[in-house]
Amino acid sequence: MTMSIKVILSQGRAADRSAMTLKGAALTAQALADEFGAYPTTVGTPAPPAVDDWTDSLAQARPTLLSIRNAVAKSILNGELTVLVANTCSISLASLPIVAREFPDAALLWIDAHGDFNTPHTSASGYLGGMVVAAACGLWNSGHGSGLDPSNVIFVGARDIDPAEQTLIDRFGVQVIAPAAVTPAAILEAVGERKVWVHIDWDVLEPGYVPADYDVPGGLLPEQIGVILQALGPDRVLGLELAEYQAPDDPQLSKMALATIIKTVSPLLGRVTVDSL
Repeated sequence: MTMSIKVILSQGRAADRSAMTLKGAALTAQALADEFGAYPTTVGTPAPPAVDDWTDSLAQARPTLLSIRNAVAKSILNGELTVLVANTCSISLASLPIVAREFPDAALLWIDAHGDFNTPHTSASGYLGGMVVAAACGLWNSGHGSGLDPSNVIFVGARDIDPAEQTLIDRFGVQVIAPAAVTPAAILEAVGERKVWVHIDWDVLEPGYVPADYDVPGGLLPEQIGVILQALGPDRVLGLELAEYQAPDDPQLSKMALATIIKTVSPLLGRVTVDSL
């Protein structure tokens, strides 16, 4: 398929609790450039990690989120296949409202060990990244927009969900496909005829494949995600978000993780012939 791939790289802190998530995003973007020839537009200025409350991290992330919002909007309006390489899931506070605005009927495949469907009132940790999808659905006001219909949200591989968060998921009718039930057929049935925006947090994988901030046992295998992307294809996928790769200090381990990332997304991006960048 001939089309443009637009890679947007986030390098501004957005609730990062480790410096290695910014590094992981940068390494991922470079690996995508090396493999597919899609060179990134970099957004944001790095800042040290911190364990802080969502109110502090949201305020600090504001300039980065506004710039990400503009970059994603421009890419979508240009008809490009948008690839957002994010340090944390918090970056999606900027992208998801734009997707909802431009493609109100699109399905969101949130491929993540977590639902990220908490609000400031339900979150026990106060971590901004755990409130992203709820904000996009308008359950609380992040200051970066909403508009995402919960009926269009599909949690894939989720297995670490807080009780209060589960109550919200049930109340708003969000579909959850547990790891044991994740197959291409199940995903295609859940999506129906809709276009799709895909978010992948690498903690959705079984620990040991791609280091992430929050390892949760019982996850997916890389090839399970690959066959889903293969089944959907570039005709259906509007955009792809890759988040939370925590780059290890060991270069060999990092090389192996990046190879896994590229292998996972190649069934989708490898089918796109880039004609402009």
